[in-house]
Amino acid sequence: MALALAVSATGLSAGASELHAQTAPQNSNAFNIPSDIELLGQNNPNVRTPTAVVNGSVITGTDVDHRVALLVAASEGELPEAELQRVKMQVLRNLIDETLQIQEAAAQEIPVEGAQVQQRYNQVAAQNFGSDPGQMDQYLIGIGSSPASLKRQIEGEIAWNNLIRRNISPFINVSDEEAREVLQRMEDSRGTDEYRIGEIFLRATTETYPAVLENAQQIVQQLRQGGSFIAYARQFSESSTASVGGDLGFVRLETLPTAMQAQAREMQPGELRGPFDIPGGIIIMVLLDKRQILMADPRDATLSLKQISVTFPAGVTEQAFTEGVNNFTTAVASMRGCGDAETVGASIGADVVANQVTARSLPEQLQASLLNLQIGQATQPFGSPEDGVRVLMLCGRDDPEVGGGPTLEDIRGRLEDERIQKRAQRFLRDLRNDAYIESS
Repeated sequence: MALALAVSATGLSAGASELHAQTAPQNSNAFNIPSDIELLGQNNPNVRTPTAVVNGSVITGTDVDHRVALLVAASEGELPEAELQRVKMQVLRNLIDETLQIQEAAAQEIPVEGAQVQQRYNQVAAQNFGSDPGQMDQYLIGIGSSPASLKRQIEGEIAWNNLIRRNISPFINVSDEEAREVLQRMEDSRGTDEYRIGEIFLRATTETYPAVLENAQQIVQQLRQGGSFIAYARQFSESSTASVGGDLGFVRLETLPTAMQAQAREMQPGELRGPFDIPGGIIIMVLLDKRQILMADPRDATLSLKQISVTFPAGVTEQAFTEGVNNFTTAVASMRGCGDAETVGASIGADVVANQVTARSLPEQLQASLLNLQIGQATQPFGSPEDGVRVLMLCGRDDPEVGGGPTLEDIRGRLEDERIQKRAQRFLRDLRNDAYIESS
């Protein structure tokens, strides 16, 4: 199983317009470095032992390996050796930031108490292992990680939140006038589409572009093989949304770079695109959701459904399976609405189960089909010899009401979160610049 870590560095999402303004470099060669440099000495920067000393605190190779194991487990598969080396170096950078955050919290006399860490650890364990949280210790050890590694990550995230609450949040203010302007713009855009996008942004200059592109292609390959987008965004993305798994939240396309706009317009929820170029670097994106501003979402409709299904014996031949599907399809077509489902189902040995669900909770492939059905109609059959074949028949539908939209307080909170996140990135950059870091 992949451990669903319910912890994030800040719990805040960034606004798209501010995000891409800050990720685009001001000058791709600000130091006037010649393009044909010659490295002196025998050091090979591509072969490095992932250890570091941060203001006197040691990060060991074991620390890196344990944290990498969490990412590999989230990806539900083995990583190629070249990819594993890139992951290790990124994890090392994350551990350096985490160490700086914990040190700064202690320096400001707001250290994280062990009881706080244990409480959050128990919450994550309960989410993943239910009534026996102790199983998580065994799971972590079994995947090559450790409870101490996860607790260290939790400590860093709590420390960072504490620092933000003390040093940044109290100094962020959004006026009612600003919030009302946003609300008015939303009202003016009522009915237009907005998109919830996940991103992995990698900075690139002319000199670094080939290597960055190769890295991005490796990430996409891992994602298409089942890797966790959230886990890869947290470890690799260089945008301020990395701490929330790359989630940009819902945005209007005009706030995004042109290349992202063009891709998003053609995408379906759940679809992955990239890598492709945007100002400042390379991006990988996934469309998480799509909706219309201040309009009810049809996918929130409550559907009354009957599932009619048949199973097949193990080892059924292709011919027998095809004949069974044809007979099943003919029987379903003969049903005169939902009231006839049980009678016809019994005649062909089918199981009939009734339930109420929201359209959104169903697989993407079925949502559009069901929302286009009339009462008493059924979907096309779907399934396999192993899983059986079934249809869903629509017996009733309660459409969602148009909501009142976000309140003034909702808008103010979102704007404050965006500004807090932007300043938090500057704060972390200052900690790096002031630190004594020795890597080996």
